[in-house]
Amino acid sequence: MKAVVGGGASGLGFAIAEKLAAEGHDLLLWGRDQQRLRRAADKIRGVTVDTVVADASDPGAAQRIAEAAGPAGICVLNAGGPPPAPADRTDPDTWRTALQLLTVTPIDLATRLLPGMRERGFGRIIAVLSSGVREPLPELSYSNAGRAALATWLKTVGRLVAADGVTVNGVVPGRIDTERVAALDRGAAERTGRSAAEVKAASISSIPAGRYGRPEEFAAVVGFLASPAASYVTASLLSCDGGMMRSLT
Repeated sequence: MKAVVGGGASGLGFAIAEKLAAEGHDLLLWGRDQQRLRRAADKIRGVTVDTVVADASDPGAAQRIAEAAGPAGICVLNAGGPPPAPADRTDPDTWRTALQLLTVTPIDLATRLLPGMRERGFGRIIAVLSSGVREPLPELSYSNAGRAALATWLKTVGRLVAADGVTVNGVVPGRIDTERVAALDRGAAERTGRSAAEVKAASISSIPAGRYGRPEEFAAVVGFLASPAASYVTASLLSCDGGMMRSLT
Protein backbone atom coordinates (compact mmCIF):
# COMPACT_ATOMS: atom_id res chain seq x y z
CA MET A 1 0.00 0.00 0.00
CA LYS A 2 1.31 3.44 -0.91
CA ALA A 3 1.66 6.19 1.69
CA VAL A 4 1.86 9.87 0.76
CA VAL A 5 3.95 11.86 3.22
CA GLY A 6 4.25 15.64 3.19
CA GLY A 7 7.45 17.32 4.31
CA GLY A 8 9.11 13.95 3.94
CA ALA A 9 12.65 15.24 3.49
CA SER A 10 13.32 16.03 7.14
CA GLY A 11 12.00 16.33 10.68
CA LEU A 12 8.71 14.70 11.56
CA GLY A 13 7.92 13.95 7.92
CA PHE A 14 11.07 11.92 7.42
CA ALA A 15 10.62 10.08 10.72
CA ILE A 16 7.08 9.18 9.67
CA ALA A 17 8.29 8.03 6.26
CA GLU A 18 10.87 5.76 7.89
CA LYS A 19 8.22 4.28 10.19
CA LEU A 20 5.78 3.59 7.36
CA ALA A 21 8.55 2.10 5.22
CA ALA A 22 9.44 -0.21 8.10
CA GLU A 23 5.82 -1.38 8.02
CA GLY A 24 6.23 -2.24 4.32
CA HIS A 25 4.51 0.72 2.68
CA ASP A 26 5.77 2.18 -0.58
CA LEU A 27 6.15 5.95 -0.33
CA LEU A 28 5.55 9.17 -2.17
CA LEU A 29 7.47 11.93 -0.42
CA TRP A 30 6.73 15.51 -1.29
CA GLY A 31 8.21 18.84 -0.32
CA ARG A 32 9.80 21.95 -1.76
CA ASP A 33 13.39 20.81 -2.33
CA GLN A 34 14.10 18.04 -4.83
CA GLN A 35 17.68 17.51 -3.67
CA ARG A 36 16.66 17.05 -0.05
CA LEU A 37 13.82 14.75 -1.08
CA ARG A 38 16.19 12.56 -3.07
CA ARG A 39 18.65 12.39 -0.18
CA ALA A 40 15.81 11.33 2.11
CA ALA A 41 14.60 8.74 -0.39
CA ASP A 42 18.08 7.28 -0.72
CA LYS A 43 18.19 6.63 3.04
CA ILE A 44 15.04 4.48 3.00
CA ARG A 45 15.47 0.82 2.12
CA GLY A 46 13.18 -2.08 1.29
CA VAL A 47 10.31 -0.21 -0.36
CA THR A 48 9.75 1.91 -3.46
CA VAL A 49 10.19 5.61 -2.75
CA ASP A 50 9.03 8.23 -5.25
CA THR A 51 9.26 11.98 -4.80
CA VAL A 52 7.48 15.03 -6.13
CA VAL A 53 8.35 18.68 -5.67
CA ALA A 54 5.42 20.69 -4.38
CA ASP A 55 4.99 23.72 -2.15
CA ALA A 56 1.88 23.60 0.03
CA SER A 57 1.52 27.37 -0.27
CA ASP A 58 0.95 26.90 -4.05
CA PRO A 59 -2.75 26.46 -4.97
CA GLY A 60 -1.77 23.85 -7.59
CA ALA A 61 0.21 21.65 -5.19
CA ALA A 62 -2.56 19.25 -4.18
CA GLN A 63 -3.42 18.34 -7.75
CA ARG A 64 0.25 17.72 -8.57
CA ILE A 65 0.73 15.48 -5.54
CA ALA A 66 -2.49 13.52 -6.06
CA GLU A 67 -1.65 12.84 -9.71
CA ALA A 68 1.82 11.61 -8.74
CA ALA A 69 0.41 9.44 -5.94
CA GLY A 70 -2.18 7.48 -7.87
CA PRO A 71 -4.13 5.07 -5.63
CA ALA A 72 -2.87 5.67 -2.09
CA GLY A 73 -4.11 4.09 1.11
CA ILE A 74 -2.39 6.44 3.56
CA CYS A 75 -2.00 10.20 3.41
CA VAL A 76 0.01 12.10 6.01
CA LEU A 77 -0.79 15.81 5.86
CA ASN A 78 2.32 17.65 6.98
CA ALA A 79 3.90 20.95 5.96
CA GLY A 80 6.16 23.57 7.45
CA GLY A 81 4.81 26.41 9.50
CA PRO A 82 4.25 30.07 8.59
CA PRO A 83 6.35 32.79 10.24
CA PRO A 84 5.68 33.72 13.87
CA ALA A 85 3.55 36.79 14.53
CA PRO A 86 1.60 38.09 17.54
CA ALA A 87 -2.14 38.37 16.98
CA ASP A 88 -2.10 42.17 16.72
CA ARG A 89 0.60 42.26 14.03
CA THR A 90 -0.73 40.10 11.23
CA ASP A 91 -1.38 41.10 7.62
CA PRO A 92 -3.80 39.91 4.92
CA ASP A 93 -1.20 38.60 2.47
CA THR A 94 0.48 36.40 5.06
CA TRP A 95 -2.94 35.15 6.17
CA ARG A 96 -3.70 34.05 2.61
CA THR A 97 -0.39 32.24 2.27
CA ALA A 98 -0.66 30.63 5.72
CA LEU A 99 -4.19 29.36 5.16
CA GLN A 100 -3.24 27.93 1.78
CA LEU A 101 -0.26 26.20 3.39
CA LEU A 102 -1.98 24.82 6.49
CA THR A 103 -5.64 24.49 5.55
CA VAL A 104 -6.54 24.70 1.86
CA THR A 105 -3.81 22.49 0.37
CA PRO A 106 -4.09 19.71 2.97
CA ILE A 107 -7.87 19.58 2.62
CA ASP A 108 -7.61 19.71 -1.17
CA LEU A 109 -5.12 16.82 -1.23
CA ALA A 110 -7.11 14.65 1.16
CA THR A 111 -10.32 15.35 -0.74
CA ARG A 112 -8.68 14.19 -3.98
CA LEU A 113 -7.49 10.93 -2.39
CA LEU A 114 -10.61 10.11 -0.37
CA PRO A 115 -12.81 8.76 -3.20
CA GLY A 116 -10.34 5.99 -4.02
CA MET A 117 -9.96 5.10 -0.35
CA ARG A 118 -13.72 4.87 0.09
CA GLU A 119 -14.11 2.72 -3.01
CA ARG A 120 -11.43 0.30 -1.80
CA GLY A 121 -12.87 0.20 1.72
CA PHE A 122 -9.67 1.27 3.44
CA GLY A 123 -7.91 4.56 3.98
CA ARG A 124 -5.99 6.58 6.50
CA ILE A 125 -5.82 10.39 6.58
CA ILE A 126 -3.50 11.63 9.34
CA ALA A 127 -2.63 15.29 9.88
CA VAL A 128 0.39 16.57 11.77
CA LEU A 129 -0.97 19.48 13.77
CA SER A 130 0.45 21.66 16.56
CA SER A 131 -0.09 22.20 20.27
CA GLY A 132 -1.55 25.56 19.22
CA VAL A 133 -4.69 23.67 18.16
CA ARG A 134 -5.36 22.87 21.82
CA GLU A 135 -3.66 25.83 23.52
CA PRO A 136 -3.02 28.77 21.14
CA LEU A 137 0.58 29.93 21.21
CA PRO A 138 1.15 33.69 21.63
CA GLU A 139 3.58 34.21 18.75
CA LEU A 140 2.11 31.71 16.28
CA SER A 141 -1.14 33.37 15.24
CA TYR A 142 -1.12 32.12 11.65
CA SER A 143 -0.31 28.56 12.70
CA ASN A 144 -2.90 28.52 15.49
CA ALA A 145 -5.70 29.50 13.11
CA GLY A 146 -4.67 27.50 10.05
CA ARG A 147 -4.13 24.24 11.89
CA ALA A 148 -7.27 24.69 13.99
CA ALA A 149 -9.31 25.05 10.80
CA LEU A 150 -7.75 21.84 9.46
CA ALA A 151 -8.52 20.05 12.75
CA THR A 152 -12.18 21.10 12.45
CA TRP A 153 -12.35 19.66 8.95
CA LEU A 154 -10.73 16.39 10.12
CA LYS A 155 -13.40 16.01 12.79
CA THR A 156 -16.18 16.75 10.31
CA VAL A 157 -15.07 14.55 7.42
CA GLY A 158 -13.97 11.75 9.74
CA ARG A 159 -17.55 11.18 10.77
CA LEU A 160 -18.69 11.29 7.16
CA VAL A 161 -16.38 8.54 5.86
CA ALA A 162 -16.12 6.30 8.94
CA ALA A 163 -18.53 3.68 7.62
CA ASP A 164 -16.43 3.32 4.45
CA GLY A 165 -13.39 1.98 6.28
CA VAL A 166 -11.55 5.31 6.15
CA THR A 167 -10.24 6.90 9.33
CA VAL A 168 -9.31 10.58 9.65
CA ASN A 169 -7.26 11.78 12.60
CA GLY A 170 -4.82 14.43 13.73
CA VAL A 171 -1.73 14.06 15.90
CA VAL A 172 -0.84 17.01 18.13
CA PRO A 173 2.89 17.27 18.90
CA GLY A 174 4.34 18.97 21.90
CA ARG A 175 7.99 20.01 21.83
CA ILE A 176 9.59 17.47 19.50
CA ASP A 177 13.32 17.80 18.86
CA THR A 178 13.24 18.96 15.23
CA GLU A 179 14.81 21.82 13.31
CA ARG A 180 11.44 23.62 13.26
CA VAL A 181 11.29 23.63 17.07
CA ALA A 182 14.95 24.66 17.26
CA ALA A 183 14.17 27.59 14.95
CA LEU A 184 11.24 28.61 17.14
CA ASP A 185 13.51 28.46 20.19
CA ARG A 186 16.07 30.66 18.44
CA GLY A 187 13.35 33.14 17.51
CA ALA A 188 12.12 33.27 21.09
CA ALA A 189 15.69 33.82 22.26
CA GLU A 190 16.10 36.79 19.92
CA ARG A 191 12.82 38.35 21.04
CA THR A 192 13.53 37.97 24.75
CA GLY A 193 17.28 38.52 24.91
CA ARG A 194 17.93 35.04 26.29
CA SER A 195 20.10 32.32 24.83
CA ALA A 196 18.54 29.47 22.85
CA ALA A 197 19.73 27.09 25.56
CA GLU A 198 17.86 29.11 28.19
CA VAL A 199 14.70 29.10 26.10
CA LYS A 200 14.94 25.34 25.64
CA ALA A 201 15.53 24.79 29.34
CA ALA A 202 12.45 26.86 30.17
CA SER A 203 10.39 24.81 27.73
CA ILE A 204 11.65 21.55 29.19
CA SER A 205 10.71 22.72 32.68
CA SER A 206 7.06 22.80 31.53
CA ILE A 207 7.11 19.21 30.22
CA PRO A 208 6.36 16.51 32.80
CA ALA A 209 8.48 14.00 30.86
CA GLY A 210 11.45 16.34 31.41
CA ARG A 211 12.69 16.46 27.81
CA TYR A 212 11.78 17.18 24.21
CA GLY A 213 10.25 14.29 22.34
CA ARG A 214 12.11 12.33 19.68
CA PRO A 215 10.80 12.34 16.09
CA GLU A 216 10.60 8.54 16.10
CA GLU A 217 8.31 8.66 19.15
CA PHE A 218 5.93 10.92 17.26
CA ALA A 219 6.21 8.72 14.16
CA ALA A 220 5.19 5.70 16.22
CA VAL A 221 1.84 7.35 16.99
CA VAL A 222 1.29 8.07 13.30
CA GLY A 223 2.29 4.50 12.47
CA PHE A 224 -0.36 3.17 14.83
CA LEU A 225 -3.06 5.39 13.32
CA ALA A 226 -2.03 4.20 9.84
CA SER A 227 -2.35 0.55 10.82
CA PRO A 228 -5.34 -1.80 10.67
CA ALA A 229 -5.16 -1.93 14.48
CA ALA A 230 -6.47 1.66 14.62
CA SER A 231 -9.60 0.91 12.59
CA TYR A 232 -11.93 2.16 15.36
CA VAL A 233 -10.02 5.39 16.03
CA THR A 234 -11.34 8.21 13.89
CA ALA A 235 -12.34 11.88 13.98
CA SER A 236 -9.90 12.23 16.88
CA LEU A 237 -6.93 14.34 17.89
CA LEU A 238 -4.18 12.42 19.71
CA SER A 239 -1.46 14.22 21.64
CA CYS A 240 2.21 13.23 21.68
CA ASP A 241 3.61 15.79 24.10
CA GLY A 242 5.16 14.19 27.19
CA GLY A 243 2.22 15.46 29.25
CA MET A 244 2.87 19.12 28.39
CA MET A 245 -0.63 20.23 27.46
CA ARG A 246 -3.03 20.81 30.33
CA SER A 247 -6.27 20.99 28.34
CA LEU A 248 -8.78 18.12 28.48
CA THR A 249 -9.84 18.46 24.84
